[in-house]
Amino acid sequence: MGKKLEGNGIWESSRIIIPEHKEAYLKLMKDRQRRGKPELDGQEVQLIEQALIDSYNARTAVTLTVFSPFDDMVMTGVVTSINTARREVKLFRGEDDYSWIKLEDIVSAG
Repeated sequence: MGKKLEGNGIWESSRIIIPEHKEAYLKLMKDRQRRGKPELDGQEVQLIEQALIDSYNARTAVTLTVFSPFDDMVMTGVVTSINTARREVKLFRGEDDYSWIKLEDIVSAG
């Protein structure tokens, strides 16, 4: 009887995971992958702001890397509006496709 309790015996293969435990485990694993936001120096911030202003003035496309805790998003479009009060830019990517992006979330621009 001791053999059933070891290795891949009957007790090893009869484990049950309830849905609540599975959800909690998956949430924990996802939270462990969370990253912190990188700190940008003043020169990098100025380069980002200049790229946004150039895109706004010349109506040319700019590629932005936007921070996300799990995976950065790369967006390409034309800056059509700059809201200094809310510190956001409107990135127009196509017909009826635009995003308001917070300036502090932009990691790089090119």
